[in-house]
Amino acid sequence: MKWFGKTGTRVILKLHKMSLSAAEKEQYDRHLILNEIGAEGQLKLKNAKVLVIGAGGLGCPVLQYLSAAGVGTIGIIDDDNVDQSNLQRQILYTHLDIGKNKATTAAKRLKSLNPFVEFEVYRTRLTTKNVLDLFKNYDLIVDGTDNFPSRYLINDAAVLSDKPIIFGSIFKFEGQLSVFNYKNGPTYRCLFPSPPKANEVPNCSEIGVLGVLPGIIGSLQANEVLKIILGLGEILTGKLLTFDALSMNQRCFTFKKNPSISITKLEEEYETICGIIPFAKEISFKTYKSQAFEFNVLDVRTPKERNEFHIESLHIPLDELSVRQPEIPQDKKLLVYCKSGVRSAHAIAILQGNGFKNELVNLKGGLPLNRY
Repeated sequence: MKWFGKTGTRVILKLHKMSLSAAEKEQYDRHLILNEIGAEGQLKLKNAKVLVIGAGGLGCPVLQYLSAAGVGTIGIIDDDNVDQSNLQRQILYTHLDIGKNKATTAAKRLKSLNPFVEFEVYRTRLTTKNVLDLFKNYDLIVDGTDNFPSRYLINDAAVLSDKPIIFGSIFKFEGQLSVFNYKNGPTYRCLFPSPPKANEVPNCSEIGVLGVLPGIIGSLQANEVLKIILGLGEILTGKLLTFDALSMNQRCFTFKKNPSISITKLEEEYETICGIIPFAKEISFKTYKSQAFEFNVLDVRTPKERNEFHIESLHIPLDELSVRQPEIPQDKKLLVYCKSGVRSAHAIAILQGNGFKNELVNLKGGLPLNRY
């Protein structure tokens, strides 16, 4: 396995692997006896290079099945660490992994599943500075992210690099799946040309997700990867598959490439194009505790969340903030918190837009229930 720092990448030499060892033949026996795959197909998998962006809910099942299938080189990029709340759905990790980097931990676990796979580990965020250098080393890109800035960045970089994207997304009990930019086919922007407004769509840390859902969608993403590498079946290009875990309904919608969309370079700031309004400052809970006397504190979570756990603070739910803003004292700096930091950032944007004069500070990472 190879590990990389915050900026380093390595050029992967395209050495064609011509044969399977006796041990590999034993490992992949159930593929080899399939007429549609056989030794030739397994060698295609062995020579394939796939980058998985995000080792979370979607990334875990994708990584497990691609590793088990024998994809020869798998890149894993994730700068996040394992949190106890991840364990409900991110099945590569255990309590012993809490606090460890996800990409590194996933690679070590997967290496024990299949020692014949080479893992490239990037313990960093995907940015405009490193994305093109990373993409040029891989054949396929798997999008396992959960936010719109990353999705638009991945899409644009894939178009510029001429790489297909295997896309998945989850929301509460529903999932979506598609393949973008396959053989110059429709892209993410053809389906979603305009980013949502600031914090318009919450992520699973805000509204929750059924634990098995990312496993279902991630497995379908892995299926599309294998189909593309092996040249089997009908690829999900120009189609969006939707899945409802409660009704088990699946629908497939078609969409076409939009010829008016032209991507010639990366945007300077993807956070900006997705309508995320930056706030002046954020601090950790540990820092807040050491400086608590300097702040008034505002909780913008729901009444249910507050009843379960809260710190001493004024409570105004986000949807009531514009009307109740006069209730907020202005004799100190104001620390705003929610569960993850997303709604509090939105609250700060509202207060700034309404002319709030005092310094506004976001609680970094929010205040998850029973964390402190």
